[in-house]
Amino acid sequence: MIISGSVSQSLASRLATELDRPLAVVEYDRFPDGELYVKIDDAVSEEVVIVGSTITSDAHIELLQLQDAAREAGAEKITTVIPYMGYGRQDKAFKSGESVSARAMANAISVETDQVFVVTPHEKATCEFFTPTAVSVDGAKQLAEPLPDDLLDPVILAPDAGATDLAEAVRNEYGTGTVKSFDKIRHSGNEVEISGDEINVDGRDIVIVDDIIATGTTMSEAIETLQTDGARNVFVTCVHPLLAQNARLKLSKAGATEIYATDTIEQPESAVSVAPVLAEKLA
Repeated sequence: MIISGSVSQSLASRLATELDRPLAVVEYDRFPDGELYVKIDDAVSEEVVIVGSTITSDAHIELLQLQDAAREAGAEKITTVIPYMGYGRQDKAFKSGESVSARAMANAISVETDQVFVVTPHEKATCEFFTPTAVSVDGAKQLAEPLPDDLLDPVILAPDAGATDLAEAVRNEYGTGTVKSFDKIRHSGNEVEISGDEINVDGRDIVIVDDIIATGTTMSEAIETLQTDGARNVFVTCVHPLLAQNARLKLSKAGATEIYATDTIEQPESAVSVAPVLAEKLA
């Protein structure tokens, strides 16, 4: 049985179809004091898969409640699928006294689950915080699907070296293209300096691939640089479309041709689903 968190209903439905498993109906509500309430309306099977992106603190609490509700209702094996893991970028203490937030979240989720799958974690080492160790599922290759079939001499571009493997996954799935990367220096949450290797983009189609678009600052800087250098089209792709604050405006103003993302976070830009790659792991 597939059980969905409130923010992952479309993905959970697609996953149920891919796996040909029943989809539970869940009630989501709040008490007058603001505390969350969940109730699984269907009889719970012995094995369940709970699908829930932890894009907010509430979504994280809701996931814990769903795990507890499933166990209370008689589930003997619980598999937890985290399409997007919130707090995952704080994977180490950068300053004395800081919380390793990814570890704290993983510890809480591990209590009532037998296995965990995380789609494209920001750092793969985050999976080691779970008990047992979570399985990382690569959702990047799905981003090749919505791209036009007739890209002109494409450059598949990673906005930093850490995203090169994502760009290679898209190139391999698309079938052609040159993989390159930019250098990104982050000065603060909203201030990023972009510089690149010698990349000839004049008259070529560019596909930028990243795991997360949050504020859009990094992407906007990259798009502006590419436009100045004569890029024909710039397609922006990411696995996890947070698109916080005015990210869409930044990307549009910078000259993005299209924005494509997966449904790990359900947004208008979610042009493709990670359900097939999850189904391969869960089958």
